[in-house]
Amino acid sequence: MAAWTAAARQAANLARLSAPRSAPTTRQAASLIQRRGLAGGGDHHGPAKVNVWEDPLNPSRWKEEHFVIVSLTGWGLLLYGGYKFFTGGKKDTKEEKAAESH
Repeated sequence: MAAWTAAARQAANLARLSAPRSAPTTRQAASLIQRRGLAGGGDHHGPAKVNVWEDPLNPSRWKEEHFVIVSLTGWGLLLYGGYKFFTGGKKDTKEEKAAESH
């Protein structure tokens, strides 16, 4: 009995797929709609992320890209400031020569 049922289903599927139709039915159109699967962003966990300028004193609520930009800028300024501090900056040699000649 199961063999007859499987053969009947297979024949029905072949008939449905091979039958030419001018316009797709609602069921076929619904099956052609692409589903996004796990790519949806509607189910968030935790507090909503905000822009840096909306809550500047709470980095845990910042958007990830804003946190990266602010962090890299801070490290860059820290390294540049340390370089300028320890190297003494660029000294103008013309002023030193003028002061020595007087």
